[in-house]
Amino acid sequence: MPGLLFFTMQTKVLAFVFLLLPTLAAGQNYEDSIAAHRAEYCQAFITEKRSPLKAADTGFLRFFNPDRLYRVTARFTPSGDTTSFLMPTRSGKTKRFRKYGTASFRLKNGRRWIDETLEIYQSPDLMQQEAYHDQLFIPFTDDTNGGLSYGGGRYIDISTKDIANGSLVIDFNKAYNPYCAYAEGYNCPIPPKANSLRVPVNAGEKAFAGPSSH
Repeated sequence: MPGLLFFTMQTKVLAFVFLLLPTLAAGQNYEDSIAAHRAEYCQAFITEKRSPLKAADTGFLRFFNPDRLYRVTARFTPSGDTTSFLMPTRSGKTKRFRKYGTASFRLKNGRRWIDETLEIYQSPDLMQQEAYHDQLFIPFTDDTNGGLSYGGGRYIDISTKDIANGSLVIDFNKAYNPYCAYAEGYNCPIPPKANSLRVPVNAGEKAFAGPSSH
């Protein structure tokens, strides 16, 4: 749907997914928790009225195998500037965000550990809605884009409540594609250059394997 407020819509869908996830039983392993998360993620495409995919299309969703190396603990540095800015989207329109802070962490690349940073953003529009007041947004790119993963980058959603004592966990196994990976007509935020990772992130959602309306 042209002109659709992409970020608000997809964030609402994913927030609903997270609420649906049951409390993990004691002893349930990490791989099972990721499998449950992905099952609910796929189901949301079927139940969301404005979804770019039909039920049959969800069989073409692909994911990297869960890997704990891509679940990292990051140091959080809050932003001292609350001024909002306009982030460009794939449709040519813009979305207003503010920089909430920066996450600093290390990712393994072969035998080496590489220092990386990601800027974390907050939508002033979503802040006005009680259900999404705590929603934070991490768009990023990496060297898998255009090959194993969608060329336009991927997203991770977290909450302000995930940040405690100056740190937070970023789980790249939960990275997901913007709706623009499947169809045109969505205002998908373009990850800023500041969020270009040097390490290939072989985690999270892969490139869509089915036909798209591009």
